[in-house]
Amino acid sequence: MKSLIKGIIKGCNISQCSLVGGETAEMPDTYEKGKFDIAGFAVGVVNEKKLLNKKKIKKNDLILAIPSNGLHSNGFSLVRHLLKIKKINLRKNLFLKQELIKPTKIYVKEILKLTNKDLLNGCANITGGGIVDNLKRIIPDKLSAEINLNKIRLLKIFKWLKQNNISDKEMLKTFNCGVGFCLIINPKNIKKINKYFSKEYKPYVIGKICTGKEKVNLNGYIDWNQ
Repeated sequence: MKSLIKGIIKGCNISQCSLVGGETAEMPDTYEKGKFDIAGFAVGVVNEKKLLNKKKIKKNDLILAIPSNGLHSNGFSLVRHLLKIKKINLRKNLFLKQELIKPTKIYVKEILKLTNKDLLNGCANITGGGIVDNLKRIIPDKLSAEINLNKIRLLKIFKWLKQNNISDKEMLKTFNCGVGFCLIINPKNIKKINKYFSKEYKPYVIGKICTGKEKVNLNGYIDWNQ
């Protein structure tokens, strides 16, 4: 429990949030022995003038990918299923052990700097549902996010997952596949934006905004052997 709280406090500090409360309820008749449930939420306030409105997104805007640092918080049910059917002992597999306990990269500080400088037309955190389900929420009518899958830079953990007979469709819907966050920007701002990121998380172009009926179009294929 102490380790969990330390992790939550660290996450709050990184994202400039205040940890304002919580409770520990012991319900032995509800949970199995050795099992627990943890839940939380965050609430924030934004100045109306700083709201990222869909109207800001225009044709020919660039779509940038900010690299993830791993699985983040999505796809663990499928990962656990693979570990079970392949009978993998995590204590003996250092690579998977390190990957599966890696804390999610938090992008708050970088994104706040960009919004304060009015450098963003739109953005999306790539969580459950992958690139498609998270991007389509912010794309205006009659415009389409054209994504070039061959531009995506993979991490080793996603190559390992793909080797376990998971389809491309399932990979892209369940995992971030190396894209932790997407930015939609005016092309003239790309150099200004890059200076706010460390080398490890430097954004790179994976697509652009075009006219179209579909909110998101995926073009090409991810090279799982890159």
